[in-house]
Amino acid sequence: TDWVRDAVVYEVYPRSFSATGAFNGITAKLDELKDLGVTVLWVMPRHPIGEKLRKGSLGSPYAVRDYYAINSEFGTTNDFRNLVAAAHQRGLKVIIDIVANHTAWDNVLISQHPEFYKKDAAGQIIPPVADWSDVAGLDYANPQLRAYIIGMLKYWVTEFQLDGFRCDVAHMIPVDFWEQARTELDKVRPDLFLLAEASTPALLVKAFDMDYSWPFHATLNRVLLDGAPASELRRSWEESLRQFPKGALHLRISDNHDEARAVARFGIRGALAAQALMFALDGVPLLYNGMEVGDAT
Repeated sequence: TDWVRDAVVYEVYPRSFSATGAFNGITAKLDELKDLGVTVLWVMPRHPIGEKLRKGSLGSPYAVRDYYAINSEFGTTNDFRNLVAAAHQRGLKVIIDIVANHTAWDNVLISQHPEFYKKDAAGQIIPPVADWSDVAGLDYANPQLRAYIIGMLKYWVTEFQLDGFRCDVAHMIPVDFWEQARTELDKVRPDLFLLAEASTPALLVKAFDMDYSWPFHATLNRVLLDGAPASELRRSWEESLRQFPKGALHLRISDNHDEARAVARFGIRGALAAQALMFALDGVPLLYNGMEVGDAT
């Protein structure tokens, strides 16, 4: 839809976005975000965070303990509902993070549906990647898991009037599941926006509206950090044109939550230049939590 093609996405991490660290702190600043030119608010995971085998004192928001619950650290269900409603009143769209590839080890599904998980030869549940020791991998060969995840997605759309999802590590889940999910979600809301955290051409054929421009982002790092020639940027851009379906949309990123801040990596002048390029390119630019004020932490 046109609003997706013309979007400016702002990724907000509730804990650090405002002094309150809560949904209400985001709601209070919606006018500032609108004035900044933001059109889509992407709220990072707002589910309860797993405690079993968690990494660090806070754990990872991407280790979800309950897909149907709100993390009480950020506020109540009504606080989140009010955030979405207030954003819509200002003409802003709201999408949320969905972590469908894995769960926390104390997710309610571990005990209720152990058959939903990947297992080793001994029948023990395993993480999707060895280094991701704080999460357990989900097994999409199980049709009941697929039905559960699709039902969960429908719940967030219908109960909170959300405008879409940013799907974490979408490339680690079978393409045919996402196509199945898209077909079912279109029955609920045909203009839903699906963003894949991936760079996989097949995902943009029938399932997703947009993916990440990860290859271009990697090239940007090589140019600004390793001294690669600037001509590499054009080469990477042209390569994507050849590889992806005609008209494919990519999220253009100079900064995001998966690595050190752009200011820390590139310096202030480099960070400004990198983001100016993201705004100038085709696709949709991303602003990450606090980068508009030069946040380097």
